[in-house]
Amino acid sequence: MGGTANNTESATFWEHLDELRSVIIRILIVAMVIAVAAFCFKDILFAVVLAPQSPEFITYEWFEQITRWCISLFGADAGSVVTASDAFSVKLINTELAQQFIIHMKVAFSAGILLSSPYILYEVFRFISPALYKNERRYAIHLVGGAYVMFLIGAAFSYFVIFPFTVRFLGTYQVAHFVENTITLESYISTMMALTLALGLVFEMPVMSWLLAKMHLLQSSYMVSYRKHVVVAILIAAAIITPTSDAFTLMIVSFPMWLLYELSIIIVRKVNK
Repeated sequence: MGGTANNTESATFWEHLDELRSVIIRILIVAMVIAVAAFCFKDILFAVVLAPQSPEFITYEWFEQITRWCISLFGADAGSVVTASDAFSVKLINTELAQQFIIHMKVAFSAGILLSSPYILYEVFRFISPALYKNERRYAIHLVGGAYVMFLIGAAFSYFVIFPFTVRFLGTYQVAHFVENTITLESYISTMMALTLALGLVFEMPVMSWLLAKMHLLQSSYMVSYRKHVVVAILIAAAIITPTSDAFTLMIVSFPMWLLYELSIIIVRKVNK
């Protein structure tokens, strides 16, 4: 098929609108079914969501193993590095009568959207693909597929690295020893969602760079000339969100961001050529 599909050319506006309505209804049904299932499996759902506030979370165990490996290999002093053996306690409370139920619904709905996202993308692409040329469909598949994968990687990075350290630092930070922290469940969930969304968007950097380069709006030479500025900005951002003062943890947080920028430069350079 060299151009638009025949049924797209012959279909009327109201037929397109009716098909769009069917697509939206199917998406809502699938998302709501998965959300209801997530709501019913409350223990499993919140075991995942609340896991980062526990000192037994897998991230701390990973860092403890890496720290021990560094000590045995380099004889480094890892006294300030986060380890699973460092005891800490983050107490979550609820302050409103219906808040826990509302949060339960919010988290279940978010899980429904996330888990049904492959089907949502499929339905949306199936709706718009007949109006695209063959080469446009190929670009659309690469763009949407790459953006989706990178968002999931960013969300996973937030869940396993950024958010646990954020909870550990902010949840135990005190301006005075007699001022205790009692974190609300709403604050915990909101911070998790915000960081997940933010890191997911940050990891879209290579995909957006590719798109801007395709539109002739971005040059690799421009990105190279500002590399030092970007590295400094990445280190500052990593220092702000990193809960410990050791260089190892700072490197773990900042290295993937720097790698994304370097990958974006390579992608843009290839597109420019």
